[in-house]
Amino acid sequence: MHCPRCGQQQVSDQTKFCSRCGFQLGLVGELLEHGGYLPQLAELQKGKSGVMTRRNGVIFSLVWLVFWMMLIPAFFAALGANRIPGAFAAFGFFSSVILLIVSLGLLRRGPKGSEVELQEMSSPASLYGNAAVGALPPQQEQPASTYMPPEGSWRVPDTDDLARPGSVIESTTRLLKKDE
Repeated sequence: MHCPRCGQQQVSDQTKFCSRCGFQLGLVGELLEHGGYLPQLAELQKGKSGVMTRRNGVIFSLVWLVFWMMLIPAFFAALGANRIPGAFAAFGFFSSVILLIVSLGLLRRGPKGSEVELQEMSSPASLYGNAAVGALPPQQEQPASTYMPPEGSWRVPDTDDLARPGSVIESTTRLLKKDE
């Protein structure tokens, strides 16, 4: 196996990082084993249930309840009908309860927020440098010779941190001269 970034041939297919550039090779080996796709992403794509989710079923049953118990009876009451609004209200109540039970019992849950984020990150370009996903910023290079501390920095450039201390012999000679 070769590193896709620098082309360095690796010692084995089980290598996790490139020996030359440090590129993470864990997923590359898995991609090669499975013919170019990751089985984890295929499972996530299968898990998409579309519109028929438990949450959407509950929302639909509540909208159904409002429509049949409030809007339709109010319309017929405005027309002057006596018994029809009560019949529609009863129909709306019982049918929305049945829809609620069916949606809670038979429909699957929709994907959670983290699964939705994984599905949205299907292209490799969206994995690198996307701050919304929590990726690191792009790599920046600056040679040490061109480094200048920022203006107004708390650290003064000339601090003499690298100044050589005096010799031990010099300090001893000074002490002996004081004694004389």
